[in-house]
Order: sequence, then structure tokens, then C-alpha cells
Amino acid sequence: MAREWHTKFKNTWTSGHAQTVIRRLELNCFPWIGKMVVSEIKPPDILKVLRKIESRGALETAHRVRSILGQVLRYAVATGRANRDATSDLKGALPPVKHKHMATITDPKEIGPLLNNIDEYQGNTMTKCALQLAPLVFVRPGELRHGEWDEIDLDAAEWRIPAGKMKARRPHIVPLSRQALEVLFELKPLTGDGKYLFPSIRSKRYPMSENTVNGALRRLGYSKEEITGHGFRSMASTNLNENGWKPDVIERQLAHVEGNSVRAAYNHADYLPERRKMMQWWADYLDALKNEEEIPEIN
Repeated sequence: MAREWHTKFKNTWTSGHAQTVIRRLELNCFPWIGKMVVSEIKPPDILKVLRKIESRGALETAHRVRSILGQVLRYAVATGRANRDATSDLKGALPPVKHKHMATITDPKEIGPLLNNIDEYQGNTMTKCALQLAPLVFVRPGELRHGEWDEIDLDAAEWRIPAGKMKARRPHIVPLSRQALEVLFELKPLTGDGKYLFPSIRSKRYPMSENTVNGALRRLGYSKEEITGHGFRSMASTNLNENGWKPDVIERQLAHVEGNSVRAAYNHADYLPERRKMMQWWADYLDALKNEEEIPEIN
């Protein structure tokens, strides 16, 4: 039943999410309840599975697995093979997850030294380019490492990320500042003959490891409590808001989804002229912090 549900809906998800969902079922559920008749699964059966996950300290995974099982069981009900969703009786059975904010650096006095340290990175040149590009585009780490040269238009100064790679399943445009283009021009002789901007060092057929950027930050002396690859998004959001850029423009560039379903149905090119201007200002702002110069004005 779970595999049937997964096959039915996986084309509506990103490939990464689809793989994560089935792996969570295979590792956490199938060994214990995988062979049970779906209509005979009771709340205690599911709770036993969730407690096993919780006992290893993976509370957030336990909540996600409960949600996945609920979707499977509701599908079973809808297709006439079960009478009810047994997970509905388990609300409150797990402790709530205490969400942690992604570690980041937002103090302008600390951002400059971080960027200078990145520029002096002595490791792999491709990794250095990833570190330099990350704060300039502030996309999600997965979007950065899965970036492809076919998505980059150097003449138009745009990175167009297709919907299938985006968390919100909508295409996304990243205007490329002059500084971002400089990084890409440096990177192109290294990886431009392949698919990915940042391929794995083992095979160009695959993107770089998800640990590469964070590992490089550790080698620069920054702990995971100080900053992660994801933290460049919060760095940009905080400083852009504090410097007076319109929240709607910032949110669109972050590709955040509005809670309001009407406002969420935005065109991926919304606010594009303002976003172009903001992304160039942001790159100039970072340069000013690196060089301890006057902050550029917003025109």
C-alpha cells in the first residue's frame, strides 16, 4: 500500500523528496509493520514504530514518519482498503519538536571577516567558488549543489532554476550580480564542460556532496553553531530587511511560499526588476563589508 501510494504521488514531488519519503518508510516502518494488512494496523502498532525512532534521538523524523503513514492510510481509506487513519489517534503522543534556527552570522562586523576568509580559502578551487557564490545568490544548499550550466544564462545574468528542483515546486529566477558572474567565469573552465556547476570530485555525473560547503566552513574555523551553508539565506534576509528593502521583494528572492493561497500563486518573475537591483546592491554591500568601505545607498 505504501509503495502504491508513493508511486502515485512521487511525480508531484522533487526527486530528492520522493527518495527521502521511501527511505523513511523502508528504514523505519517496513521492517515492523510492512507486512501487516493495512486495515488491521492499529494506533499502538504505529506508536511502537514511532517510539523506536524517538528512542534514537530522531524526534523530528518520528513526526515526519507519522505524517507519511497518515497519508498512506488516508489513501487506503480513499481506495476502500481501510476504514480509518490510525495515526489520527496519535496526536500528542510524541513530544513537540523544538525547532532550531539555522546557524548564521548576521552582524555586519562579522560578515566582512567571514567573506575575506572565504576569499583566502586554500582548498579545492571548485569548493572555494561554491563558498564565494553561496552568499551572493543565497539559494538553498541543495539548489546550489544541484545547479547546472544549462540553467545559467551568462549574457542575461540569470540563473533559472526549474520547478522540479525548488521546494515550492515553482521555477525560480536568480538575478546574477557582477560579482556572481565573476565567480561563474572563474568556475567555467573547471566544470563548464560537464552538467553541474559543482560536480562531485569523484564523478562529474553527480553533484558535489551535501557536506562539502559545511566542511569547508569548518576548515575555515567556523563551527556548526556559528554558520552553515543554509545560514547565508538568513544572513541575506536579515541584512536586506534591516537596510530597508521591501519584504515582498526579499521573500520572492528567497522563494518562500506565502501562507495565503492567493498570494502564493505568484509568477516566478514577480518583482524581477526590483530583485535585479537588490541582488546587485547586496553584492556591493558584501564587498563594502569585506573592504571596510562605506555602505552603498539604495537607489
